Amino acid sequence: MATSSTVRFNKDDQPEFFQELRKRVNQHFTDKGITKYANNQMVFKTVFMISLYIIPLMLMLSGVVQATWAIVLMWALMSLGMSGIGFSVMHDANHGAYSSNPRVNDALGSVINLVGGYHINWRIQHNVLHHSYTNVHEHDEDIDKGIMRFSPDQERKPAFRYQIFYAPLLYGMMTIFWLVAKDFIQTVDYHKRGLLKAQGLTFGRAMTYVVLTKIAYVIITLVLPIMILPLVWWQTLLCFLMMHFACGLFLAFVFQSAHVLEETHFFKIDESGSVQNSWAVHQLKTTANFAEGRHFFSWFIGGLNYQVEHHLFPNICHVHYPDIAPIVKATAKEYGVPYYEHPTFFAALRSHFTMLHKLGTGAYDRQLAA
Repeated sequence: MATSSTVRFNKDDQPEFFQELRKRVNQHFTDKGITKYANNQMVFKTVFMISLYIIPLMLMLSGVVQATWAIVLMWALMSLGMSGIGFSVMHDANHGAYSSNPRVNDALGSVINLVGGYHINWRIQHNVLHHSYTNVHEHDEDIDKGIMRFSPDQERKPAFRYQIFYAPLLYGMMTIFWLVAKDFIQTVDYHKRGLLKAQGLTFGRAMTYVVLTKIAYVIITLVLPIMILPLVWWQTLLCFLMMHFACGLFLAFVFQSAHVLEETHFFKIDESGSVQNSWAVHQLKTTANFAEGRHFFSWFIGGLNYQVEHHLFPNICHVHYPDIAPIVKATAKEYGVPYYEHPTFFAALRSHFTMLHKLGTGAYDRQLAA
């Protein structure tokens, strides 16, 4: 992958659009007399999601839950809690959107370590590479997976013809891959590229943290349940894997349904290391919303159905996205900037899988060439 610092956006491409949009959004918070950070609703959600993950685990480890059906239910609840922590709590915190106090953000951002991840690697991949260079070939790690084709600029291999069928399996394995391999691979890679240093970390310190937190996670979440629960060891392992698979599938579906779609654009840098649009216009061309107005769904997935607003204002807590979305949409229309949206989550998901099929079979390449 190329060094991300080589990407330059076109500052002459409608700079007044984002200037005016930012002014209007800031005015919204001034007029309402509210902060852009978390409110009581977000605090309640934080307690709820963390509890949804920790309490079932405590009930199992303490021996309170003994029946097989109840144990399976506990793992299912943990999967929901795991997803909620990823969508809402650690996501906002690692963007610095939870609180104006960096220590609060750091503490809540580290909650990802409770579910098997590593917060520093997540910040680098998501905040630095994905948010800065959305859908840019060889710079956005979310579309440079190698085993699937998410961009027309990637080489098309024969196996990709079937990616629409094996995608759900790989998506479900996402958090397991984070746990056993990805964080180790990324720590080495980010060290070589100087991205760990930019976070104020040495390679030794980062790798030590990764190893120790992974060991602690496996002991608490897998080894102890195998030793304590009244199930055969492989049954507990199966429950553990099912928890991860359901969480990984849900996370992937939500995030992929915002960027790899039929209407979104894909870019690669030119000879001078530039892309054609300004950063704000680029975000709107590569991102889409879905299921706006579905309040409970939006609440559970951390407002990530408002991906356009999130990519333009990642430092604003997601609880405010439904309120600023009309401002963003109206301003985009006024300046002739695209604002992509799908009426439902399933419509976005259908578009994503249609795009996977087109990319895998080469139909999208032929469409571009026509």
